[in-house]
Amino acid sequence: MKTALSIAGSDSSGGAGIQADIKTMTMNGVYAMTAVTALTAQNTTGVSAIMESPPEFLKEQLDAIFQDIYPDAVKIGMVSSSELIHVIAERLNHYKARNIVIDPVMIATSGSALMKSDAVEILTKELFPIASVVTPNIPEAQILAAMTITNSEDMREAAKKIGTLYGCAVLLKGGHSINDADDLLWENGEAHWIKGNRIDNSNTHGTGCTLSSAIAANLAKGCSLITAVQNAKDYISDALMAMLDLGKGSGPLNHAFALEKSGGKE
Repeated sequence: MKTALSIAGSDSSGGAGIQADIKTMTMNGVYAMTAVTALTAQNTTGVSAIMESPPEFLKEQLDAIFQDIYPDAVKIGMVSSSELIHVIAERLNHYKARNIVIDPVMIATSGSALMKSDAVEILTKELFPIASVVTPNIPEAQILAAMTITNSEDMREAAKKIGTLYGCAVLLKGGHSINDADDLLWENGEAHWIKGNRIDNSNTHGTGCTLSSAIAANLAKGCSLITAVQNAKDYISDALMAMLDLGKGSGPLNHAFALEKSGGKE
């Protein structure tokens, strides 16, 4: 069985972070492992507290994983400090990790800031160059590309700018009133539009975590990047269309929709 590692924060409400990653990787057919970067006290309405893992403890987690069950892919999510980013970059380079997917989690769906400002520069300098793909949304891409994005052409320019600057493939996620739900994959100097339809569901907590984890799972199974992205997009669309409605804010997706379709629903 192929394996994937999530390096991310814990979401106590279960909709995002390592909880979403485990569910997504499992439903996409790979064995999921985690290295926890932070504990958060959060729910569908926001993040009320964050407690980071000590850098030395994160290193111990990564060593324990790579020395025993070597991951076929790695997804990196919430990493809020430069100290933790240094540890991740050093360990991934040490173990020659492959199929690295980076979701540059800067702002939660609820609007809460999840990354310290100095960590953004370290993230782009140390982790982006070793990534197979980086998956920013529109607000994150505006920070990374230092430009305003208001239309599809801006998306193309921003993805090209980020990819060229940091030497990585970029999946710039659409939405945010730019288009229906079309994402732009910039890979090897070429732009590929991954088409999608906007789904009328306000419960989008953890969509970024879910998409990046699904991409990592598909890369672990040997898919090309464009196929991994398309498969991941199909999965998240189905999870949204399941119309799960939990919580008082922007609720989580139904990661296990396929179990209900197969008769697992009570």
